[in-house]
Amino acid sequence: MSTVSALRVDQASLTTREELFEIVFDGNYESVHQDVRELLFDPIFAHRSNLTLSQAGRLSYERSRALHRKLEKPLDILRNPLRLYALAEWCGLLDVSCFSLVMVHYNLSVGTVYDHGQDRDDIADYVDEMNSLASFSPYMATELGYGNNLAALRTEAVYDHASQTFVLNTPDPLAQKFMSYSGFGDIPKIAVVMARLKVDGADYGVFPFLVRLSTEQGLCEGIRAVSCPEKPVQGLDNGLTWFDHVRIPARNILLGDVAEITAEGKFKPVIANPRTRFHRALSRIIPGRLCVSSAATALGRASVYIALRYAQQRLTNAPGNDDVAIIEFRSHQLSTFTALAKAYALTLFANYVKREYVGQIERPSAKVLNLINIVKAVATWEMDGVVNLCRERCGAQGIFSINRIIDFGTLLPGVVTAEGDNQVLLAATAAQMLAQPWSERVPAPHQHAGGDLTDCARLVELLLFREHKLWTAAREQKEASEDKGYFGAWNDVINSGIEMARLHGIRNALQCLHKAAAEAENAEVGAALNLLGALFGLSELQRNTGWYLAHGVISSEQVLALPAVLDALCVALRDHVPMLLEGFALTPELLRAPIAYDDYATEFCRQVNAGAQ
Repeated sequence: MSTVSALRVDQASLTTREELFEIVFDGNYESVHQDVRELLFDPIFAHRSNLTLSQAGRLSYERSRALHRKLEKPLDILRNPLRLYALAEWCGLLDVSCFSLVMVHYNLSVGTVYDHGQDRDDIADYVDEMNSLASFSPYMATELGYGNNLAALRTEAVYDHASQTFVLNTPDPLAQKFMSYSGFGDIPKIAVVMARLKVDGADYGVFPFLVRLSTEQGLCEGIRAVSCPEKPVQGLDNGLTWFDHVRIPARNILLGDVAEITAEGKFKPVIANPRTRFHRALSRIIPGRLCVSSAATALGRASVYIALRYAQQRLTNAPGNDDVAIIEFRSHQLSTFTALAKAYALTLFANYVKREYVGQIERPSAKVLNLINIVKAVATWEMDGVVNLCRERCGAQGIFSINRIIDFGTLLPGVVTAEGDNQVLLAATAAQMLAQPWSERVPAPHQHAGGDLTDCARLVELLLFREHKLWTAAREQKEASEDKGYFGAWNDVINSGIEMARLHGIRNALQCLHKAAAEAENAEVGAALNLLGALFGLSELQRNTGWYLAHGVISSEQVLALPAVLDALCVALRDHVPMLLEGFALTPELLRAPIAYDDYATEFCRQVNAGAQ
């Protein structure tokens, strides 16, 4: 449970639904989430049939404006990071493109101004436009030839002291800005463009610049944009953008507190280290990873909610029975209940990391920064699998956008890459973890091999044991390979390092779920969360039973019994499922997914007929 639990009402007085709200939303449902959730009932979020991708993209802009009109301004939301993360959780549930637009505008673009220039009177006109959403703000960092390797980007901004301007230029096709929203040239936009600052022929690294990209009359002079190839479902105007010696005023650079350009036209650093300046310029990437993690867990929860609501109503034939709900099949239970366990575990892990980050937001520790990287990778990977699993378990109904899940599946692959490709992110995080001494108690699970594998504490110990072994082996191998040079030595252990970092996230997620179960005041909630913890932990253990067996920490009898143990957990969980779904604060009326309704057939026909009129 959250460390703010002392400020809450007496837990003993809570219903199961109320306590699960406390757990899932970290004690912040009413203060942070509720009004954002209520906005989704606005008719503008109703499903629209037979739209072209362009029409769908423009509708997403209108929906983003609708959210903006009814919430506090972006700068106010940025002052309360939990509010930003809540917006990330809710705004993509009925329009996945809306999530992308809102988070780029609020976190990346307005957030960059918030971090590096909000108090500057000389750019107040730009800030007002962005804060009022008179202009949308794309964030232009990624380039066609360099992907997420922002340190290598080639777009340049050359300072011309005589005219007090920067000349923004794209030197070659590989340096074109890639995927930013530039395709709808008639929507007013002020972009935040990451470009290489050059003064007097010297390269001082990458900084953000404000650039008016377009007005209602079209793209501004010197700016060219073409649309990227179409993406399924998402009709956003992703583009390739080229700057042809575009002049922008000197005031448009966002140097923040790391440097200045003097009255004599010289670059004067306040922070001497170029790498430190680079990371400061990209300050919104870190909270962006938490936004992405929040969105991923929300999409996972919604997918599980829809799939399990449908499974409780969808009847089929079974041996000796004509009408059996598909949720009663153990084969259906094992996959969907495991998805439910993952949704809970990763939600609580994300909550924990957000709480830790907000507690030290001005100067986050290396541990917290590592956790942010890990939760982003693990949450998006795991929820990508959950969403696809839920779509499949819904059969033919899972392929219709009206039932939401397939739309969620179009966003998850994008967020796996967004704010840092997961594999690269975990590799970099693993390198940092391997460079630090091991700081936790080293488990010795051999001492009671054969113990109860449904005990969450035991499962945590087993995962921690494997994590420590991977860490130790990677360090030893890296030292043994030092004669190969830095890259050769690291390359020998990169895969085990990535696995170690991933497992660190899974183990922390299990610990969060186990802690919530132990601290639950309601006995039914505690029992249900314990079962979810066991199912989640065993699903991870099952990936590497051979490894655990080889290390003597589980027995061959336990490995052979594992399928029966998992089935028994599903049997025990079955009656708790409706209660656990209530904890997500979702309803059929909110999601408008026909198969989530009690009478799904009638609702499906109603919506199909309404769309045909």
